Amino acid sequence: MAGKVRHLVNRKGRYHARLVVPKDLRQIVGKTELRAPLGGDYRHALRLLPGAVAELQHQIALAERKASTKRSIGAPRYPLAPDQIAHSHYMQRLEFDDELRNDPRYASVEIDELLVSRLRNAIAGRASDDELRQLVGRQIEQFRKAGNLSAKPGSDEWRIVARALCSAELEALARAAERDEGDFAGQPSDPLIKNAQPPEDAAAPVNLAQLWSDYKASRKQAGFMKDNGRRQNPVIENLRQHLGHSDAARITKKDLLAWRDKLMQDKGAKTVSDIYLSTVRSLLRWAEENERLPTNVAATVRQPRPRRQHGRERGYTDAEALAVFNAALSYKRKINAVGRSETPHQAAAKKWCPIICAFTGARISEITQLRKEDVRQEDGWWIIRITPDAGSVKAGNYRDVPLHPQVIELGFIDFVKAASPGPMFHAGKDPEKYATAASSVSDEVAKWLRNSGLIPEGVWPNHAWRHRFKTVAREIGASDRVTDAICGHAGRTAGDNYGDVTLKAKERLIEALPEYQLV
Repeated sequence: MAGKVRHLVNRKGRYHARLVVPKDLRQIVGKTELRAPLGGDYRHALRLLPGAVAELQHQIALAERKASTKRSIGAPRYPLAPDQIAHSHYMQRLEFDDELRNDPRYASVEIDELLVSRLRNAIAGRASDDELRQLVGRQIEQFRKAGNLSAKPGSDEWRIVARALCSAELEALARAAERDEGDFAGQPSDPLIKNAQPPEDAAAPVNLAQLWSDYKASRKQAGFMKDNGRRQNPVIENLRQHLGHSDAARITKKDLLAWRDKLMQDKGAKTVSDIYLSTVRSLLRWAEENERLPTNVAATVRQPRPRRQHGRERGYTDAEALAVFNAALSYKRKINAVGRSETPHQAAAKKWCPIICAFTGARISEITQLRKEDVRQEDGWWIIRITPDAGSVKAGNYRDVPLHPQVIELGFIDFVKAASPGPMFHAGKDPEKYATAASSVSDEVAKWLRNSGLIPEGVWPNHAWRHRFKTVAREIGASDRVTDAICGHAGRTAGDNYGDVTLKAKERLIEALPEYQLV
């Protein structure tokens, strides 16, 4: 063999078979690596190596079965191709032949011609599963126990391996016959054995958690993932638990397909597709592009999503919007049966956030994260700044949105002036956790609106304002480019990125929005 031989090490002039114990099995094995002595002669060590490695792999497999009560075992840990299995067995049989020739009784042993005939029939594909099991079933199980294959008995893969082992047996018998005549220089003639490639070195482990951490750092450096992957972090942990290990280099497409199918048992197709698979696909694509992994095994792992059927418009109608608007304006802080009240922040969110969303088309979490310092007056207009500094902005950039005169008339600026510095609609203290706190309040607002009985079936309580804002903007003939700039939507064409949407253009659109006729 040219170059460095896998699993063979030389320590102080003596050769050893060496196998590193996987990290997740070291507590069971009690060692970080396993070794078996092979002597001081290089050629002799090479002959002993396949059998020694198989024995070490068997020890790992036994430890893995002990750990199987805590996790499931998927693909074999040390997979070998059929020709590699055949070559390993061939080398072990030659070594065993050497040992037997040291026993004087071996001289009376002759080649079994019936066995030769049965092996040739098996190689030709004329043997049944039972016959193959009789010929090489024990050897197949030895390789299975060593973690080299997982083929089910009787499967096509199992029969291929069985026939390869029969070729190895036949070649070993041919060498034995040559040795009986004093010729110990014979080489295998079967291309399966002669051309077998040595196993490639296993890919270096790539810690999944570290890979995810590095990916997030890269995304944040580029201006994305301001919330530190709050929504995606559970995805990576879920995948790790499913795999039963933390080595990203060992993840296969088959693993991801099984994970997807398991997720579909209790999650919707959209969630599996847009959150779980999308997150892992992006992570592994980044890992491949940055040479952390050789390939992106998730590239073609998809989950089809049924097209959502809408039985009505997704935004509020005039009557629905007015009812929600009035309910928000008249909201009073609630006190339950035991005298506990909701926080002032929650009560303020239920009053002002729907009203602001009605006139800005903003995402609800962009409003629940507003801070006192995000509201300012400029050239006679009151303006709110929606910024990632306050929590999370989907597009990643800040935007200024003028407030409609009716919002001012209803007393919002008085509320702002009376508020303490910092978030006005949640009680978060740590800026790193503002996004989580704002999202929690957003959910509270949606829950309150649903429980109020004002939200029709099929309408999202908060997002419906976003749809309605665009509808009303079109009705008054507003520019879609200006509407997108207010809502935080990206332009649809390259031309949309030319020129700026000024505050003056936004103010003109906001001012043209009709007021709500309050009761």
